[in-house]
Amino acid sequence: MDTHTLLKPDATKPSASGPGACHMSRREFLFAAGTTSVMMVSAGPGLAQIPAMVATYPKKLVARLSDLKQDRPIDFQYPDKGEYSESMIVKLGVEGGGGIGPNRDVVAFNYFCTHQGGDMTGSYKGDTKSLGACPLHLSTYDLTRHGILISGQAYQSLPQVLLELNGNDVFAVAVFGLIYGRFDNLQG
Repeated sequence: MDTHTLLKPDATKPSASGPGACHMSRREFLFAAGTTSVMMVSAGPGLAQIPAMVATYPKKLVARLSDLKQDRPIDFQYPDKGEYSESMIVKLGVEGGGGIGPNRDVVAFNYFCTHQGGDMTGSYKGDTKSLGACPLHLSTYDLTRHGILISGQAYQSLPQVLLELNGNDVFAVAVFGLIYGRFDNLQG
């Protein structure tokens, strides 16, 4: 018998080394992934639940529905009298996201641009139902669509003050979005 016989590689088995070598077959990978997934899911119900942290905002009377005139903002401070708390409530005349009242057209927003805190007091435009342009970098926000950015450098919507109607009284009850300059809306 010749000791110098060449062994032909088995074409059905992948090479165990070298470039492009795979050390785990697709079947082995899928089995391992499936086993790991089943173990993680079955361990889930035994883990302790993490409690949700709920912020409790003050309830503050900000206007009377009968006093609101279309496209005439009324200024107020919310959730406190701290820095960057200046806000506005306005009757848009068209339905707005998060709006209250018979026509769902009364909304409220914080006055400070989310980009670099530019003060947009007095920049409401009734013809476009927008707030801005910010004096710093020209960000403009659509108040009919939850304060979403229309144009400019900002990357977040304008913080919307959530409103509650009780008879003719309009109350501010929370803020949706982070007020510029704060890490917590209630820590002014």
